[in-house]
Amino acid sequence: MGIQNWSDEITVVELMEDPQFSEDLEALASALEAKTTDVVLNFSTVGFINSSNIAALLRVRKLLHAGRRRMVLCGISPHAWGLFQVTGLDKTFEFTQDVSTALATIQLSPRPE
Repeated sequence: MGIQNWSDEITVVELMEDPQFSEDLEALASALEAKTTDVVLNFSTVGFINSSNIAALLRVRKLLHAGRRRMVLCGISPHAWGLFQVTGLDKTFEFTQDVSTALATIQLSPRPE
C-alpha cells in the first residue's frame, strides 16, 4: 500500500493506477475516520482517472473538510489535469507540482475554516 505517515499531522499517499488507486483511497478514508491528518496525494504514476476515482477523491475531501484538514494533490499528468479542468474540480482541490511543495504548502498555510 502507498500510504505513509510522513508525520503525526501529515499522511502522504503514493497513488498507482486502478485497482490500487481505489484500494488506497478506500484505506485512506477508513484511516481518516479514526484519525484525521492533512493529506498529500501523489499522482506521479497515475495517467488515467475514472469517475469512481473522482468519487473516492471527493469522499476523502469531505472527511478532511469535516475535520478541518487539508488535502493537496501533486504530480498530476497532463491527461489527468485536463479531466480536473473539464469537470471544474481544478477549483475544488488544491494542487502543487511535487510532494516537497505539497508538504511545504500544508506546513506554511493555515487550515481551512
